[in-house]
Amino acid sequence: MTSIKVLDKAVAVLDHLAETGQATPAEISAAIDEPRGTVYRLIRNLAQYGYLEPTADGSSFHLGGRLFELGTIVAARFADLQSTAGPAMERLNRETGQTVFLTVRRGLRAVCLERLDGQQIQVMILPRGGSVPLHGGSGARVLLAYADPQVQQEFLGQPSLDVFTPSTPAADALRDELAKIRGNGYCVSVDDVVPGIAAVGAPIFDQKHEFRAAISVAGPVPSVVDEMSERTRTLVIQAATDVSTALGCRSYAEAVRKAASTTPST
Repeated sequence: MTSIKVLDKAVAVLDHLAETGQATPAEISAAIDEPRGTVYRLIRNLAQYGYLEPTADGSSFHLGGRLFELGTIVAARFADLQSTAGPAMERLNRETGQTVFLTVRRGLRAVCLERLDGQQIQVMILPRGGSVPLHGGSGARVLLAYADPQVQQEFLGQPSLDVFTPSTPAADALRDELAKIRGNGYCVSVDDVVPGIAAVGAPIFDQKHEFRAAISVAGPVPSVVDEMSERTRTLVIQAATDVSTALGCRSYAEAVRKAASTTPST
C-alpha cells in the first residue's frame, strides 16, 4: 500500500468521526469499506499522534486533542475575517430574523467559519466548523462560482454529486448556474439542501478585489424568497458590500464586475 493510499484511508477515518462524533472500529470499517485489520492499524497510528482518542470505556474512538490544536492554528488565520464580518452578520441576522452564515472554500467543500441562528428556525445542516459540498446551498455555490476554473472542473467532474433533496442540482444544471451567479453577483437556492428552506448568498472581496468568502442567509422559503425575495437579496448584497468595504475593497460593484469578466465558465 502506497503512502498516498494510506493517507487517503486515514482521512476517511477522520472524516467519518467528524460526522458521527464517535464510532467503534467495526463501524468505521463498514463506513469506509476497509477491512477491520486495516482500520485497526489506522486507528493505532492516528491515536499514537493524538489525532484519535478512545472513549472512556475503550470501545469506540473520537477525534483527539491534536486536531483541536491544529484547528486553533487554522482558526487564527481567519480571525480577522470573522471579526470584520461580525457587525454585518449581526445586522443581517437582526433585519431578516434568519440564520446567517460566513463560509470559505477548503478543497471541494464549503466550511462554516461563523453562523448566527435565526429566530424562526435554526438551520442545522451546517454548524460552525462544519462543511458541505460546494453545491450544498447558496453560500457553497457562491464559493464554487468564484473558484478557479480548475477547482470547478474537478468538482463538476466527480462521478456523482451528493443528492440532498429532489431539488439538488446535478452537474449539468450546476455548470449553467455558475455563470449566472457570477453575472448576477448572488445566488438563490430553494429546497435543494433541506426541504422547505431557501437561502441567498453573495461574495465577499478584499482590498485587492480578490474573492475571499461568502455570506448567506437561510430560512423558511416564504420568509426568504417568494414575496420577500427582493428584500432578502438586497440585504444580503448590502451585507457582502459592507464586509468587503471593511476588508479594504474600494468598489464592491467593480469587484463583482471584474470577477464576472475574468472567471471563465467550465
